Amino acid sequence: MSAKIMVTGATGNVGSAIVKELLAKGHEVRAAEFEAERAQAMFGDSVEAVEFDFFKPESFAPALAGIEKMFLMRPPAISDVKQYLFPAIDAAIAAGVKHIVFLSLIGIEKNKIVPHYKVEQYLLQCDIAWTFLRPSFFMQNLNTTHRSEIKNDNEIAVPVGKGKTSFIDVRDIAAVAALALTEAGHENKAYELTGPEALDYDQVAALFSDVLGQEIRYRSPSLLRFIHMQTKKGSSREFALVMAGLYTSTRFGMANKLTDGFKQLTGRDPITLRQYIEDYRESWE
Repeated sequence: MSAKIMVTGATGNVGSAIVKELLAKGHEVRAAEFEAERAQAMFGDSVEAVEFDFFKPESFAPALAGIEKMFLMRPPAISDVKQYLFPAIDAAIAAGVKHIVFLSLIGIEKNKIVPHYKVEQYLLQCDIAWTFLRPSFFMQNLNTTHRSEIKNDNEIAVPVGKGKTSFIDVRDIAAVAALALTEAGHENKAYELTGPEALDYDQVAALFSDVLGQEIRYRSPSLLRFIHMQTKKGSSREFALVMAGLYTSTRFGMANKLTDGFKQLTGRDPITLRQYIEDYRESWE
């Protein structure tokens, strides 16, 4: 196998969905991870698994050899993108990568303190084609980051007040990423991607209650309390602060935007939150 498309974070929520989407369309994929064994275990011989560790610049060149298009995402644990992501972008350009599809964030132009903004600005300065995917909050955060509180405490605790969120399923993000990585015409474009509805967390909790058949409550802790809760669960302080910043933007109405970008690109409606909960219900049972 000599794949021309590399997906970083290949075993994560978004990365794994993109790998599956590309494989389903018949494309060869180089699945890049901190530990290649993780990607190999998840996908078997259907992918070319390689080590790509942002903390080990020496892993860049071997992983990037022969790659033409690359999906890039910022690992949640990395906040210093200048030190760890910019060198990876430089290495990709040096290796001959022609196009980077970067997983960014909706409303990035109004939220310049988050790391995604700095990565976008750096790519704009580089001599390489780019595509920015700017999704709203992932539905799958609810079965990963917030899984234990929903399953064990019957609650969702996020500091957003009555703010609404236009949640998007990562499977829909993957569908767009696959288009950008395999079709012409997506170079140097930014796509804002949302689900079909903007919901506050009382509505989210009500949907969970209805689908799961048990009461799920919504609680809005203070920012300090939320950061403490996340670090107590094992998150780094840096990651907890980034989460707090993103949820603060939600609280002030920056995550409620709805777009038809997904339907324009794919020709179908995005997945609803109810459908997502039904598809993933085993995560909380």
